[in-house]
Amino acid sequence: MLILAIDTALDACSACVLDSRASKLIAQESLPMKRGHAEALMPLIARVMREAAVAFTALDRIAVTTGPGSFTGLRVGLSAARGIALAAGKPVVGVTTLTAYAAPVVSINAAQPVISAIDARHDHVYVQVVGGDGTSLLAPRVAPIEEALGAARFGAPHLVGNAAQILAERWPKDALPPFQVDARPAPDIAWVAWLGAAVDPDTALARPYYLRAPDAKPPKDLLPRAAQPSAS
Repeated sequence: MLILAIDTALDACSACVLDSRASKLIAQESLPMKRGHAEALMPLIARVMREAAVAFTALDRIAVTTGPGSFTGLRVGLSAARGIALAAGKPVVGVTTLTAYAAPVVSINAAQPVISAIDARHDHVYVQVVGGDGTSLLAPRVAPIEEALGAARFGAPHLVGNAAQILAERWPKDALPPFQVDARPAPDIAWVAWLGAAVDPDTALARPYYLRAPDAKPPKDLLPRAAQPSAS
């Protein structure tokens, strides 16, 4: 299966082409960035596809990160993935950033739990905990950092994600210390592709996975009249 994977959810703009049958990453590129994904993504995809020497119509599937992450970044990646899928007549699937962060550890069937943590700002994190075999221990949620640190009860974990170091620095002193801390600014795009090859297109939908409402809200005068709060 030929997979084009795209990630603009966090602090990178990334794409790759994976040949899952040959277990080979044909081409990849990742640029660290906090802003500017909209301008960088399509030229980056063009370079990756050119290096892979693969036509869009030859792809079997497009995979894209769905969040949690930056509101603007998510929209950029999802729009590009849907547009390419529509033009090429191919399915598009979504992969959460929390799962993509955990995937490299789960792939080795580690003995330790894996805590994926993404900075949600305002002293909160998006967090998910799975066993080393991928079994769910704590469903994805947004939580205050102090509450997220309660995951120490599962044992000495692999901490992964762009908030991994934040949790490590505030880790409970009476708990077993983290087994490993991997504070990547964004998931490995190769694992986005591998997960994209494995998921079911009917259930892994390419739509935003926010876990909470975005901070930005439309002005009141742009809301439909029925949606505006009453004066009473």
